[in-house]
Amino acid sequence: MAYPMTVFHFLVDWGGTQIGFSEVTGLNIEVQPIEYRHGLSPEYSVMKMPGMKKYGNITLKRGVFKGDNEFYAWYNTIKLNKPERRDITISLLDEEHNPVVVWKIMNAWPTKITSPDLKATGNEVAIEQIEIVHEGIRIDNE
Repeated sequence: MAYPMTVFHFLVDWGGTQIGFSEVTGLNIEVQPIEYRHGLSPEYSVMKMPGMKKYGNITLKRGVFKGDNEFYAWYNTIKLNKPERRDITISLLDEEHNPVVVWKIMNAWPTKITSPDLKATGNEVAIEQIEIVHEGIRIDNE
């Protein structure tokens, strides 16, 4: 019997560096519909045509480690209209650590960093997150 893949075994290649993340969200693609109707149409409803593609922002979450400033180093490369763009590869892995589904993110750059909430009575791992924007996703099913 074939079982669907689990979501907890994945790898993120961050422009040549592999970084461990605890969560990746926002791998979505959407085609925005265009509604059109001309006055001579015998139908009293609009026609819907495919419009531009829209890609959601991707959020990457990971634990905070002493001396690791990777998020901030990338964020600090943003100068006016010239961010450092990176291609990012996110791979869902099987039991033998082979990629099964691969999301290739093109021309990504950071738009937001969220530091962990600090709480004197907390008992959680400190998690930071980075939100990235990009110009496309290509999905490869192995």
